[in-house]
Amino acid sequence: MILAIIGGTGLTQINGLTITGQQSLDTPFGSPSANYVFGEINGKRLIFLARHGDPHRIPPHKINYRANIWGLKQLGVTDIIAVAAVGGIGALMAPGHIAIPDQLIDYSYGREHTFFADDLEQVTHIDFTEPYSPQLRKRIIQGAHNGGIAITETGTYGCTQGPRLETIAEIKRMAQDGCDLVGMTGMPEAALARELALNYANISVVANWGAGIVEGEITMAEIEKNLQVGMGKTIELLKAITLLPDLTLV
Repeated sequence: MILAIIGGTGLTQINGLTITGQQSLDTPFGSPSANYVFGEINGKRLIFLARHGDPHRIPPHKINYRANIWGLKQLGVTDIIAVAAVGGIGALMAPGHIAIPDQLIDYSYGREHTFFADDLEQVTHIDFTEPYSPQLRKRIIQGAHNGGIAITETGTYGCTQGPRLETIAEIKRMAQDGCDLVGMTGMPEAALARELALNYANISVVANWGAGIVEGEITMAEIEKNLQVGMGKTIELLKAITLLPDLTLV
């Protein structure tokens, strides 16, 4: 496998990643969010992409998801671990916690969400029964076990449009729909990876409770504080994953 990490809010760079080079790419779908960064962790090479740009400047609904994923495919990537800051809805999803979702619901709209839109010889569908690669999820979970990192191994990620946070009523609806987590970047990223036959899994880092779960407003200071804790654990998890066998050098 050739591994790529897509970093979201709070993970523009990976501490401990020895950078060996960078590359910009042009794609048929425009420019990716940032340069692709080549680096090493524990002697294993991987590719890192800052989803929101570096510095963090691109809001969720403006990310060029198609260019980002196409560029990774062009570079020979086979597996993508996508890190995302999320809100917690389920009882276990407290701020600072890490979850590895196995399902998702898409509430976003108006995004360029497929490579199969124009100039087709035939209509193309993908199976999306399991939106996250079971094998890659197992790898992440094994890394967590080996590293002694507490995670929740399942969950449903609800993807909203952003960039605003949700209302109390919206979070109540999402809870009724079965969502455990709420984020803004999970789609169309996951579906685009499936269209290009890339293994894709998500590490969700809980930055705050969803609206109305606890009393009071959600503040950026609170989010940033919780992300410092959660992203620290996530970097340790990524390091543990690189210690597992069968990572191909790029």
